[in-house]
Amino acid sequence: MFRFLFIILIALAVFFATAEDPAGAGDEEQSVMAATEEWVRTFNARDPERIAALYAPDAVFWGTVSPTIRTSPGQILEYFVASARRRPTLRMSLGEQHVRVYGDVAFNSGYYTSRYLQDGQEIVTPMRFTFAYRKHEGRWLIINHHSSRMPTL
Repeated sequence: MFRFLFIILIALAVFFATAEDPAGAGDEEQSVMAATEEWVRTFNARDPERIAALYAPDAVFWGTVSPTIRTSPGQILEYFVASARRRPTLRMSLGEQHVRVYGDVAFNSGYYTSRYLQDGQEIVTPMRFTFAYRKHEGRWLIINHHSSRMPTL
């Protein structure tokens, strides 16, 4: 009987030692969601320099209305400067998010909705996104960003 209990205790110890920490993972998922929410708040402030600072220096950015992929901090900043100038009333609201964390890399995929005024009428556009993040000095920076309009069926 003692041997059986000992084997069970060893098995449980091994299981708990090798199991993922759901509480820790949840904390990391929450911090990635917070980084995405910070992106939305910063975007809505229409401050191109602040939003460009949320991207890593080697980030790749494929914006919703960009005809080209952007691979440098200057190109990413240029996109947000043009966006703020072209549509100063554009605001985003965040919807569903799905976060996966793999050490110091994380992905957040989901949707957001853009709204802006054009000729006195509100234009609402549902969009989907995927942000890839890398944790650098305790902060999640965007290393890859893809955004596109939601397809209509």
